[in-house]
Amino acid sequence: MKTILCIGAGYVGGPTMAVIAKHCPEHRIVVADVNEERIQAWKSGPLPIYEPGLDAVIQETRDRNLFFTTDICGNIEAADIIFVSVNTPTKTFGHGAGRAADLQYWEKTARLIRDNSSSDKIVVEKSTLPVKTAEAMHCILESRNDDCHFEVVSNPEFLAEGTAIHDLEEPDRVLIGGGDTERGRAAVRELVALYEHWVPSERIVTTNVWSSELSKLASNAFLAQRVSSINSLSAVCEATDADVDEVARALGMDHRIGSKFLNAGIGFGGSCFKKDILNLVYLCEYYGLQEVARYWEGVIQMNEYQKQRFVGRMMRTMFNTLADKTIAVFGFAFKAQTSDTRDSPAITVCRELLEEKARVVVTDPQALDNAKSALSEVDPENITFEQDPYAAAEGAHAIAVLTPWPEFQELDYEKIYRAMQKPAFIFDGRNVLDQNQLYRIGFNVYPVGKQPLSHV
Repeated sequence: MKTILCIGAGYVGGPTMAVIAKHCPEHRIVVADVNEERIQAWKSGPLPIYEPGLDAVIQETRDRNLFFTTDICGNIEAADIIFVSVNTPTKTFGHGAGRAADLQYWEKTARLIRDNSSSDKIVVEKSTLPVKTAEAMHCILESRNDDCHFEVVSNPEFLAEGTAIHDLEEPDRVLIGGGDTERGRAAVRELVALYEHWVPSERIVTTNVWSSELSKLASNAFLAQRVSSINSLSAVCEATDADVDEVARALGMDHRIGSKFLNAGIGFGGSCFKKDILNLVYLCEYYGLQEVARYWEGVIQMNEYQKQRFVGRMMRTMFNTLADKTIAVFGFAFKAQTSDTRDSPAITVCRELLEEKARVVVTDPQALDNAKSALSEVDPENITFEQDPYAAAEGAHAIAVLTPWPEFQELDYEKIYRAMQKPAFIFDGRNVLDQNQLYRIGFNVYPVGKQPLSHV
């Protein structure tokens, strides 16, 4: 039996360790975090994050071989393998602000591991980190000048929120990067053996550390690039009477391109895409690759443009003023099947609506508490948070669909239409509603990348 410790009980650490515990019942898995409220939620519920299938895995493994604690230092000593899954946000201060990763929590964790270890450890980078971070971590860990040895391995996560459990159970690949030494190769084999409990060996890819670190940034950059590409074409479609869904279908049928991540909308969000691209931009600038940096920076600029364009279209459509008008915002999570609102496009859209003096009513089946936190600076007289979408739309001048929750497709829009101000508008920022049916009911419908269906 081995003891595996994960430092960090967030969106990555909690689900990852739960699935490892499920498939490796002979090992003791401990998840540690300084946030006592979060740990208590993992211990007794309701869970601190919403993720389909997660609750069942926790119920199966918790207190069997999966344990949660705030005692980080005490559990470092007993651990054979330590996963580091701490927050690495974009810096908001000093050199590299707005681009570089803020590594203060990562470094504090490295020093905690160093100072509380008396035996050899395998330290696994699970957080998304800049290339060459493993080198810095190894330098900190080995600064003790004694016989205790640390081997640093990169094992980036490739989870999509909303499907994280499925992604862990049936991953496209598991990437493990290690050092080209006898001990480095042994550490990689140790981690490979762990994942081989349930992942086919052909899906476990081993590389050097630097390739593994860069592959994580590159994967998110490529996915975000596809979103920005189709969103840029949505603007062209609106200007030329083309239909972005038809264009995306034609593109996706080309096997060289494929159909994934070609859904036009209001832009990408979440904790990874923007942060990782900014990290890549900073990396390129550091190595003097200015043209490469500007290329990837353009992906983010297009994403910001799409959100602003969405609000601008609302403004022009609703007679060039949103002042004193009620806008029902359907969805605040950055995507469906998650409660995560980090960098959600809805944050930008709501703030711009409020700047135009609109009254905003937000509804979301899972993310209302996080929405309140994200907009905590807003005067409560100007924004309302409502669990019931029917109540949110009552008396509204327009609905803005910002998250593609299936629940929104199943609503009685005839009932909603009768309760709204007239003319009633729907701005479908995710192209998930039956736009022709809405038009027949009486709505003025404005999808993304398509011509509007309007009575006015």
